[in-house]
Amino acid sequence: MATTILTGPRRAPTSGQSPKGLVVSLHGYGSNGDDLISLAPYWDRLLPDVQFSSPNAPTQVPSFGAMYQWFAIESMDPVHLAKGAKEAAPLLEAFLEAEMARFNVTKAQTALVGFSQGTMMALQVGLASKEAYAGILGFSGALVGNPDLASKPPVLLVHGDQDDVVPLAASQMAQQFLSQAGLDARLHVSPRAAHTIAMDGLQLGGAFLARVLKGA
Repeated sequence: MATTILTGPRRAPTSGQSPKGLVVSLHGYGSNGDDLISLAPYWDRLLPDVQFSSPNAPTQVPSFGAMYQWFAIESMDPVHLAKGAKEAAPLLEAFLEAEMARFNVTKAQTALVGFSQGTMMALQVGLASKEAYAGILGFSGALVGNPDLASKPPVLLVHGDQDDVVPLAASQMAQQFLSQAGLDARLHVSPRAAHTIAMDGLQLGGAFLARVLKGA
């Protein structure tokens, strides 16, 4: 079942103040918003004035209940992945615009976080935006297709060297492509990590978000 309006869990700033920044986290295939909103407590100390939002993807994975997908993965063919990400982008863009209006923040105060398929979506939408987002943090994902580099936000990619779902080479190629295109794009390889977010990546990701959101 597909939806035309994205919804999902939110976490308010722990400072109790109005948000000075927004982090939107995008889950991977077969997961849901609760998965990535669970990262927020690890970053609260660094980002006390930041609002966290983590929408469920628009389509449920068949026969898996409350598990969602940004687009169906029938194969890992790059053309298929690029088509799926592009088709899912408008719904995500609408959600981002609504969240920024809801919390009275700009794109320069908004960072995108993704895991796996969510990283594909964060890069798809974040790089195509004419107004740059504060930053893009991508775990265990890939850059699909030939992205429209309408802006050049800072990018941090994190990937485990034992990932057997999305190979490390995907992030290596993405980082190389983005760096050659003039972006501040960096890659951290988590040793002995599979298709997951390891603690070193979690810590580096928090520091990256604090930097691009300027301590919000």
